[in-house]
Amino acid sequence: MAKTTYSSLKLKINNEVKAFDFNGNTIEVSQYLPVDDKYALVNITLQESKEGAIYNPVKKDMYFHLNLVYMYTNITFTDKQREDESKLYDTIVSNGLLTQILENIPDSEYEVLYSYIEELEEDTLNYKNTVSGAISEIIENLPIRADEMQKIIDNFNPEQFQNVLNFAKSVNGDRDIK
Repeated sequence: MAKTTYSSLKLKINNEVKAFDFNGNTIEVSQYLPVDDKYALVNITLQESKEGAIYNPVKKDMYFHLNLVYMYTNITFTDKQREDESKLYDTIVSNGLLTQILENIPDSEYEVLYSYIEELEEDTLNYKNTVSGAISEIIENLPIRADEMQKIIDNFNPEQFQNVLNFAKSVNGDRDIK
């Protein structure tokens, strides 16, 4: 078999964009998102949608689609506009802008990103239910718990503790509390 050098292929990252008009503005939509950006989009979406030990499906949908808008389009937002992302999402959806953006993102891009989110969510939840996951969570939270315990110890007042014991003894008919 004859060998071919990679450099002879003269490959470049796909920088193609599709454009459409929205209310007199040209919206550009990238046709390919580099893998590092895909990785960031998936992780940020899950981080933003996590509530305790679960992922809120409403937030997951909202953040996934907002992150698509942020990363695939030429639309810029101010920090002030991004302060209330629920309102921003509702505005983008209710005016049909999200639909038009999604129509211009290749199905393969959308599907692979969504499948990454689903797989990572499932793997994360499954891992947390294993012994290794439980141990990791304990180790992760140990410094926080240690700080809380140290505060309790630092604020411990033996005189107040004795007052509690005396009260309990008097409620118990002056019998010893064991």
